Amino acid sequence: MKPDYLKGCGLAFMSAMLWGVSGTFGQFLFAHRGVNTEWLVAVRMLAAGGLMLGFVALRTPRDLFAIWTDRRDALRMMVFGLFGMLAVQYTYFAAINASNAATATVIQYTGPVLIVGWFALQKKRWPTPFEFLCVGMAVTGTFFMVTHGRLSSLSISKMALVWGLASAVALAFYSIQPLSLMRRYSPPVIIGWGMLIGGLALSLVHAPWAVEGAWDTPAIGAFAFVIVFGTLIPFYAYLTAVKTVGAETSSLLACSEPLAAAVIGMIWLGTRFGFYDWLGTALILATVISLTLRKIEPKAVKIE
Repeated sequence: MKPDYLKGCGLAFMSAMLWGVSGTFGQFLFAHRGVNTEWLVAVRMLAAGGLMLGFVALRTPRDLFAIWTDRRDALRMMVFGLFGMLAVQYTYFAAINASNAATATVIQYTGPVLIVGWFALQKKRWPTPFEFLCVGMAVTGTFFMVTHGRLSSLSISKMALVWGLASAVALAFYSIQPLSLMRRYSPPVIIGWGMLIGGLALSLVHAPWAVEGAWDTPAIGAFAFVIVFGTLIPFYAYLTAVKTVGAETSSLLACSEPLAAAVIGMIWLGTRFGFYDWLGTALILATVISLTLRKIEPKAVKIE
């Protein structure tokens, strides 16, 4: 097995872990410090995008504005920033606001199914049995982790369903759309500009300087974690993984996100693990191990 493949799987898994942990800190800011959702998403994108582009300016200054010299690439970058980077973050939080975190997570993680289906249509083939197995384990494990096996814990309203499905589509779009850009530009360039574009757009909805909430030391610490470890690092790691191992594998590994949220909840909040928590954990870890040990191969039955 190639070291690059193992590295890509590790990056995708790490990004999911960081997203899951940062979600706990984000929930803390919303529920206990009264921070506005739109403000947090806008500021985290502006701050992380600025830091990423500053990194590019220091390391490879000639790459900073290269993407804007080609009209087609510039248009793709704008589309990614608005309908990829911004959409994948905002729709998820909107789904939470319209329902709850469990419902939003379950619906969003139908995204990997959409990704596998897209590539199956693109390559004119049926998904392989291995792909079906990994999708099934990842989605089922996510469902058990966030619902504890109780359908009654999912409160589905019309708006929750709309925003949840939108978050699933956004996750799929975010994973697939920038592939052509990543053949020509580095992930830091794409991530940096994507976040800056998305953050500026959302600033029109809620100005960054209109700060809300109670800001003490725990709130500032949680906010800093969300920006650096919940945005800057995991989004860079995830797109690097997409470039290395592909969108299908990366998106399935990203289903580990609820596992991280559950673990941090158990350690920090004293949440107990029940039967369905352990079952979901086993299914998600089985997905991670399966994908790490066996690369998804494009051999399958042709669609007639």
